[in-house]
Amino acid sequence: MDTITHTLFGLGIYGAINKEHMSKKERRVLLLTAVGASQIPDIDVISQLWDTDGRYQMWHRGITHSIFLTPIWAILFYVVSWLLFKFKSKTIFFTALIAVIIHNTSDVFNAWGTGYLEPFSTARLTLGTIPIVDFVIWFVFLAAFLLSRKQKEQRVKIYRVGWALIALHVFIQSAQGYALYHKYDKDYEQVALSASFVPWNFSVIAKSGDQVNIIDETIFTEGKIKDVIKSSDDANLDQLFAENPRAKTLYEWAPFVVVVEDDNTFGIYDPRFYRNGQSFLFEYMEHGKIDK
Repeated sequence: MDTITHTLFGLGIYGAINKEHMSKKERRVLLLTAVGASQIPDIDVISQLWDTDGRYQMWHRGITHSIFLTPIWAILFYVVSWLLFKFKSKTIFFTALIAVIIHNTSDVFNAWGTGYLEPFSTARLTLGTIPIVDFVIWFVFLAAFLLSRKQKEQRVKIYRVGWALIALHVFIQSAQGYALYHKYDKDYEQVALSASFVPWNFSVIAKSGDQVNIIDETIFTEGKIKDVIKSSDDANLDQLFAENPRAKTLYEWAPFVVVVEDDNTFGIYDPRFYRNGQSFLFEYMEHGKIDK
């Protein structure tokens, strides 16, 4: 998910906790923990500062997003609370734990995916059933905030209802995505999903042989093929990987790729991010550098 959504998750966690008997200082530490822990897995963005081998695509949302690392992050926030604010409470540990779990798990639902099972598996888990920026989630938290301002005595209850609505939204979206995935899984060799910003709308990326179809779909309408792409799958990618290491990383990272070999470029891209004739995840080399 995007940074704003993760911040909203942190604020939503804080809002759903009963703080009736907490001091002002304890509330501040709890707020810092809820928001900070909701962001901490994305600390891996600093790895691009020392990336000299084109591996950042794998490092981002990698080990820091592992479900097995969540207790470590929770302990870190507990220790920070103790050392900096002289506040020791199991609430800090469990708030941080829940916040990191929500961050890591929510990222699994969008097309970018995470290294959820690292270091035991390098597989990038991705469902593609929730967009990276989900305006439904934004709307629910906005509504919860506005209602809680008017009904302060019901604030905790309002935020908990908000969380229930978000969980229901994710369930409905994912159930529809699951149905669409299996609708095409029988007829194509490889299938991936990418959720639209519009609820209940998906792009189904389906590949057989060297052809990739990008299909606009909902469970209520007949799928419409939006783009048909040919992939030069017989091309030898060794020189591309040697010239552009990021291409090799993308090849490992994506469920499958489209290979482009024409008069100008030789490269690969992830078709899940294909919009208006191009994908923003495209790694290539200039045609003049290709050995004939």
